[in-house]
Formats: sequence, structure tokens, C-alpha cells
Amino acid sequence: MTEKQSILGRIAQLTRANINALIDRAEDPQKMLDQLVRDFTNSIVEAEEAVAVTIGNLRLAEQDHAADLEEARDWGNKALAASNKADEMRTAGNAAEAQRFDDLAKIAITKQIAAEQEARDAEPMIASQNEVVDKLKTGLTQMRGKLEELKSKRDQLVARAKTAEAQGKVQSAISSINVLDPTTEISRFEEQVRKEEARVAGHAELNAGSLESQFAELEDYGTKSEVELRLAALKQGRTTGQIEA
Repeated sequence: MTEKQSILGRIAQLTRANINALIDRAEDPQKMLDQLVRDFTNSIVEAEEAVAVTIGNLRLAEQDHAADLEEARDWGNKALAASNKADEMRTAGNAAEAQRFDDLAKIAITKQIAAEQEARDAEPMIASQNEVVDKLKTGLTQMRGKLEELKSKRDQLVARAKTAEAQGKVQSAISSINVLDPTTEISRFEEQVRKEEARVAGHAELNAGSLESQFAELEDYGTKSEVELRLAALKQGRTTGQIEA
């Protein structure tokens, strides 16, 4: 298992465990989603800290490598200086001093070789760590992107939940209207009005019949009066034979 997998893998495993626990005990979806965002944010913070430590260790290794290279150059310069001095002593006829400086040059060269070896030994590890750091940075970027995606989905789901709740309230109101239809009361009042209209019409019809009977009596009275007049005329002998129309 690589260091990247060990760092982000542990965090991802912990995050999944927290998510599953939240889903299992979720009662309020919005609270669950908010907690999920907080947990994922905390996981990113933990990942950032772990990656920061890894980057810090890499930078220390790079500094040590640079120090080894600098030390190798320094010992190389010392070896060169000692060798030059040995040549001067040998030219001056001082063989003992020449040998002493040659020995110092050899010591410097030995230390130069050791520093160069330490630098070479560190280079594969530094290269590997640089790859790990690059992958960790990419992983963190992906986690941050997932967090933004999670926040966006959280906002969408909360909005949908509120819309669904509002629609549920509307549907409940409609259902209650269907059960307690206010038009029923209007229909009942309309029936009362129709009955009153019918009662008034009945009285009007009765009154109309009474008036017709009164006019009929007048016609009967007129007919009787004409009969009486003609009878009186007959008795007085004003007409003979056919009665004038």
C-alpha cells in the first residue's frame, strides 16, 4: 500500500463509516445532509493536515539532499586546496609537508565521496515522495470538488424537499376542500331561494285566479243586465216580432 493510499484511504474509510451511520439514523434529511457536509469538510481538513506533514517531510529530505551536495562540493574544494598545497610543498622540497597535505586531500575526498553517496541514496526516495505529494494534492483537489458537489446536491435536495412539503400541504388543503365542499352550503341556500320564489309565484297565481273570477262576475252581471233590459222592453211593447240585436 502506498503512502497516498494509506493517508487518503484511511480518511475515506472513516468518512464512509460516518456517512453510513448518518444514513442509518437519519430522521431529518436536511440535518443529515448538513452533518454529512460537516463530516466531509472535517475529513478534508484531516487529509490536508496529513498531506501537509508529507510535504513537510519531503521538503526536509530535499533540504538534506541539498546540504549533502553542498557538503560534497565543500569537501571537494578542500581536497583541491590540500592537493595544491601539497604540490607547492613538494616543489619547495618539503616532502613531509607535501605528504601531509596529500593525506588531508585524501580525507577530504573520502568525505566528499560519502556526502555524494548520501545525496545519491536520497534521490530515489525524494523522487518517489514527489510523486506521492503530487498524487496527494490531486486527491485533495478531488475531495474539495466532491465537497462542492455535495454542497450543491445538498442545496438541491433541500429545495426539492421544501417544494415537496409545500405541494403536500396544497394537496392536503385540496383534499379537505373535497371533503368539506363549501359549494354544498351555497347549493343549500340556493334551494331555499328557489322555495321562496316558488311560494311567491304560488301566491301570485292565487291572486291572478281571484282577479279573473271577479271579472267573470262582472261579465255575468253585464249579461244579466242586458237580459233584464230586453225583458222590460218586451213588456212595454216597444218591440213586435223579432228582437233587435
